Amino acid sequence: MRRRVVVTGLGAVTPIGNDVATTWRAMLDGVSGAANITKFDASQFPVRFACELKDFDPLKSMERKEAKRADPYTQYAVAASVEAMADAGLTSTNVDNDRMGVIVGSGIGGLKSFEDQHDIYRERGQSKISPFFIPMFIADIAAGVISMRFNARGPNYATVSACATSAHAIGDAFRTIQYGDADVMICGGSEAAVTAMSIGGFANMTALSERNDDPKTASRPFDKDRDGFVMGEGAGIIILESLEHALARGARIYGEMSGYRATGDAYHLTGQLPQHEGLQRAMRGALGDAGLTPADVDYVNAHGTSTPLNDSNEAQAIATVFGDDAKRINISSTKSMTGHMLGAAGGIECIAATLAIRDSIVPPTINYFTPDPECGELNFTPNTAQKRDVRAALSNSAGFGGHNVSIVVKRYQE
Repeated sequence: MRRRVVVTGLGAVTPIGNDVATTWRAMLDGVSGAANITKFDASQFPVRFACELKDFDPLKSMERKEAKRADPYTQYAVAASVEAMADAGLTSTNVDNDRMGVIVGSGIGGLKSFEDQHDIYRERGQSKISPFFIPMFIADIAAGVISMRFNARGPNYATVSACATSAHAIGDAFRTIQYGDADVMICGGSEAAVTAMSIGGFANMTALSERNDDPKTASRPFDKDRDGFVMGEGAGIIILESLEHALARGARIYGEMSGYRATGDAYHLTGQLPQHEGLQRAMRGALGDAGLTPADVDYVNAHGTSTPLNDSNEAQAIATVFGDDAKRINISSTKSMTGHMLGAAGGIECIAATLAIRDSIVPPTINYFTPDPECGELNFTPNTAQKRDVRAALSNSAGFGGHNVSIVVKRYQE
């Protein structure tokens, strides 16, 4: 029999808060993290704003020398992991290190390090390339650094599936514990893609909003006038644990991870099947894996990117899967506040779904001004958080390449 898996720790650094508590309060208050870009000179770019971290200090969780040799995406991942492990109350005395693993991914990896070192090469030559360049930019190094930080000697690797990265990481960690290969898993994702090449590339493919005159209202998931996503950055880390292990050490339990399904579109580099058919299969599969029906779910944290194609397709997919229950449930996109954190998005959004269950409140979709007929008459939790009993929540993620993931978290019951 597959083992039950529970959530015992949460960690986050986001554009609206450098820890979970601050991020969650900002979500419930409908705070936008968008502002003009400060990390590089974007004055000549068609998009000049993003959701950057504010006042992030890597030295709060890393030694100075270690931080200097780490790309920002690794710094973010470590900071969120330190918070999550402390939140879970895990120490060297209450976990078998051989039974604790790490699955933490990044959609892009150390892009800032790659850009910086390429500039050095062009300006000063090959001999000046940093010997730390490779471990700074490869997408698995955050998982490796975290494992060394906590002496986690169980399964250790990174997922890389664009914007579905951290959802895949959480789902794989869930399976790892279910099937007995570990007792504790540190899982999620991190991204630091507010860079010149990233913003320039996404802008040139017309994926980003160009509301330079009003950044805070630029991310408009499910709104008729949405014009693209807003780049975000940060990390979202979850501690998963087998129920028996958590109970044995008296851990506080946020909720139970109960369903996971990943699917592929096999369709298009960046587009989606009509009505997000691949995501439909992921949602149905996750509900089936959890032993739940649409009637058991009260909240869907949507992928909700604020792009014209994704939002209408996802809304139609939710309406199809949930049928008569579609108008009963709350749906929201927290990307309206954090921006799209790419490989970290699924981690942050799974945290939001878990806290919605704990606190019986659903965070809003802000900047929802004009309903879009193509998105249907669903409850997108417009602009204001809504109190309601949340028995189970489903979190959706999707990525370029046709990657789809749905995860189900439910209230823990003995």
